Amino acid sequence: MFSDESRFSLQSDSRRTVIWRAPGTRYHQEYTIERHRYGGAGWLVWKGVNLGSTTDLNVQSVTMAGHIYRDVILEQHVRLFRGAIGAEFLFMDDNARPHRAKIVDECLQSEDITRMD
Repeated sequence: MFSDESRFSLQSDSRRTVIWRAPGTRYHQEYTIERHRYGGAGWLVWKGVNLGSTTDLNVQSVTMAGHIYRDVILEQHVRLFRGAIGAEFLFMDDNARPHRAKIVDECLQSEDITRMD
């Protein structure tokens, strides 16, 4: 199962430009990536995809954190999918900070869910 989420802002562009640069490349234009950060209200949308099936679309009006990821995503969706698939179940998420929280690792381990490296 592949799992991912996206946040959608409900507010318009703040007209601020946020620039991210790799360490040691402060003035190198070729390493500059423009990012827009919209604060305020938004919706978090999550879905899990597996061969031949998907989870329901999950929409939350919260900011993703480790305990929310565990309680809403892992407990209510991933755990059930793992139960239906069986021991062959392999879970893949990205390296987002909430996905790597200690409480998430403990939950996956307690549910015997194997995470792809």
